[in-house]
Amino acid sequence: MQQDVEIQFASTQVNLNAAPINPAWILHGEPQARNRLLSGSPDGTACTLVWDCTAGRFNWFYDIDETVFVIEGAVIVRDHKGGVRRLEAGDTAFFPAGSHAEWTVETYVRKLAFCRFPLPRQVLVAKHVVRALRRLFGRGQDARKGGAGPAMFGNPQGNAS
Repeated sequence: MQQDVEIQFASTQVNLNAAPINPAWILHGEPQARNRLLSGSPDGTACTLVWDCTAGRFNWFYDIDETVFVIEGAVIVRDHKGGVRRLEAGDTAFFPAGSHAEWTVETYVRKLAFCRFPLPRQVLVAKHVVRALRRLFGRGQDARKGGAGPAMFGNPQGNAS
């Protein structure tokens, strides 16, 4: 059953607020970071932010799952194993909770951050049990095959349902 909920719109200009990087994480320079919350889930487990930063090198420790989409500029990311990747406008990366990386912003970077707080294992088990019961009793058919995306997008992997 669908319910009527209000769609929220915003202007194309997003004013960002100061969001200082933890001083203990800064390795070089004086990077100035800013962000703005764009949306948050009602249950508080997910949110979307715009974030930008000026030149500098710093560590980042992830206590949430974060998918980033670089809008402007570039950043060089070094993972804990020493692997290095340059992310530029149009690139994406996923940083799971518990990971850490060294970020080097040469001049400027602006990104969209899609953040999700991982659910406790007990909640995940309960969620899987509920889905299995729904499938068993013919309710809530999961066309996504393995949770590949929201049902409103159909089957994005192109597999037969």
